[in-house]
Amino acid sequence: MKDEFIKLLKEINREGMDKLLDFLEKSDFYTAPASTRFHGCKENGLLEHSMKVYEILKYKVENCVIPIEVSEETIRIVALLHDICKANYYKIDYRNAKNSLGVWEKVPYYTVDDTIPYGHGEKSVMMLTEYIKLTNEEKYAIRWHMGYTEPKELYSTIGLAYKKYPLALLAHEADLEATYFYDI
Repeated sequence: MKDEFIKLLKEINREGMDKLLDFLEKSDFYTAPASTRFHGCKENGLLEHSMKVYEILKYKVENCVIPIEVSEETIRIVALLHDICKANYYKIDYRNAKNSLGVWEKVPYYTVDDTIPYGHGEKSVMMLTEYIKLTNEEKYAIRWHMGYTEPKELYSTIGLAYKKYPLALLAHEADLEATYFYDI
């Protein structure tokens, strides 16, 4: 899956992509979980989640009830990199738990180690723009991919963003579907 992910990004003709790929290789992006307790809470979960979001978003754009003119490069950037903020974000810690025999033992679990506390969608946009130039549509789609899980004070802003850039709404839906339909 990692090879396919890298291939999809290498086919994007964007200045700085080589540096972005180098960052990803040096980070834990390919082995990190997608979350600590929920979807994709396993090694490689973030990679699996990102690939599933890509598959779903591509389908949604191609089959949308309204025509959406968006490039394959944009679909790839938004879907594959929407959660880049989770690179170097999780760490493994240990806690005591009883095993099936009722004996206490140390078991690993994922915990958050947020060294760049800048939010979620906005952090992904910030990190990406350190390497590649994003279109406005890509910025909005990545920034608002969490949708209405954002604080309620932002709901009208989210709605405006989805009207202006329907890809942002589709990215949110693809993220939800990957999470809840496929548990990754």
